[in-house]
Amino acid sequence: MRNRGSYSYGNEGPATAIAEQPQPLSADKKRPVLVTGASGLVGIHTCRELSKNGWQVRALIRDAAKAAMALGQLPVEFRVGDVRDATALRNSLNGCGAVVHLAAIAIERKGESYADSNTAATARLISAARAESVQRMIFMSQNGADSRSPYPFLHSKGVAQESVKTSGLRWTILRPSVIFGPEDQFVNVLGRLIRLTPKIFPLPGGGKTRFQPIAVDDVARVVRLSLEKKETVNQSYDLGGAVPLTLRQMTERILTAMGTERTLVAVPVKVLRPLVALAQRLLPNPPVTSSLLDLLALDNTVANNALTEYFKVVPIPFAADELQYLRRITAKNALRSLFERQ
Repeated sequence: MRNRGSYSYGNEGPATAIAEQPQPLSADKKRPVLVTGASGLVGIHTCRELSKNGWQVRALIRDAAKAAMALGQLPVEFRVGDVRDATALRNSLNGCGAVVHLAAIAIERKGESYADSNTAATARLISAARAESVQRMIFMSQNGADSRSPYPFLHSKGVAQESVKTSGLRWTILRPSVIFGPEDQFVNVLGRLIRLTPKIFPLPGGGKTRFQPIAVDDVARVVRLSLEKKETVNQSYDLGGAVPLTLRQMTERILTAMGTERTLVAVPVKVLRPLVALAQRLLPNPPVTSSLLDLLALDNTVANNALTEYFKVVPIPFAADELQYLRRITAKNALRSLFERQ
C-alpha cells in the first residue's frame, strides 16, 4: 500500500486546537471509555491494556457469550449492540468520556457491507458521540486507507477517516500495517492454509508484497497512549512493526513457528483468482476473498513509523518465539474453520 507520512494534522495544528478547546484534551479516567469491536483481536487487547492502567472500560459487543469468554476476566462493563444501530450507540455512549472505535469488517459477507459496517457505522458513531457530549475519539483506520482508493476496503476506511477528521470531535487516527496476535485474521489464515496444503505452499505473485507486521499488544499500547497524551489530538499516526518483510519472509517465519516445512512455490495472482472466486461461492467462511487478493498488489509498509518515532515503543518482533500460538492450528480445525459461519 502506498506509504504515507506518519503524522498529519487536521484542519488546525495542535497549538490552535488547544487554544480553542477549554476542556482538557486528554481523556478523563474518571469516566468510562467505550470500546467498539471489543471482542475482536484488537478490542480484547485494548480492553486489557486500558483496564490494567486504571481506565474504566465499557465494551460494545454483539455476542454476550463470546464476549464473556474473551473479556470475562477483566473489570469491563458490557453493552450489547451493533455499531450500525444508532440507538444502541447512544445508549452505550451515555456517560462516557471517550470512545475507541475498532469495529470494522475486512471481508464482506451477506448482510455486512464495507459501506454500512465501516463507513456508515462510523458516521452514526460520530453523531451519537455528539448527542451524548462525548468529545474524545480514537479511530482505528488502516495503512493505505484513502477515499480515492479503487480498492473497496481501503476506500471504505478512507471515507470513514475523513468523516472522523471533519467530525468536530477531538480525534486521533491510527493507521496500522497488518496486525498479528492470537486469533488475528491474517497470520492465522496463513497458518491454516499451510496445514491444508501439505508439502507445497503457493505464494501469490511469488510472495514479493511487503508488509510491516505489528503486534496487537503494541497497537493496544498506542491506543492507551493516544488517550493519555493531549498532543495526539487531531493527528494521524502510521504504525508498523520493527522491519518490513515480504510475504515470503513472513511465511518462512510462520513455518518455523509451526515447526513444519513446505516448499514455497510462486503462483501468479491471475491463476489463483478463479480458485478464490470458487471458494467464495462454496464456503461459508473463505480464507481469502477476491478483494483481499487484490490488496496483495500493494505494499503495506510505513515510511515514518510513529510506533517507534513518536510513541517510543520498542516493537515486538515478528519472530517464531512470538508466533507460538500458531502451533495450536491443526488440519482438522483448519478445515472446520472454512465452514464456520461468522
